[in-house]
Amino acid sequence: MKDTVHLDQTSTQVIYTVVRQIPYGKVASYGQVARIAKQGIQPRQVGYALAALKSDSDVPWQRVINAQGRISLPGVSGVIQRKILTEEGVGFDEQDRVDFERFGWDGPGG
Repeated sequence: MKDTVHLDQTSTQVIYTVVRQIPYGKVASYGQVARIAKQGIQPRQVGYALAALKSDSDVPWQRVINAQGRISLPGVSGVIQRKILTEEGVGFDEQDRVDFERFGWDGPGG
């Protein structure tokens, strides 16, 4: 059975509003975005919302990574995400992880 996730327009916009708040040079996890967005939004839904973005979007999708500090996107998309984050000054360790202590976003007002 195919995995289906319902994500209404309001939830999608709430996710995008949260992601737009992540500052340059910082990252957040899918779970962190979901917790801040509230409304029962799950981390997977954050991923689906970001995957639905158009290429000319102003939402900084690249700043959302998994809870282990890794890029979850496969192939070229992951390479692009890492390149953009590196250009923003986000560092990766030898295991291709981002240190949340150093580069993690503290959340709105943080």
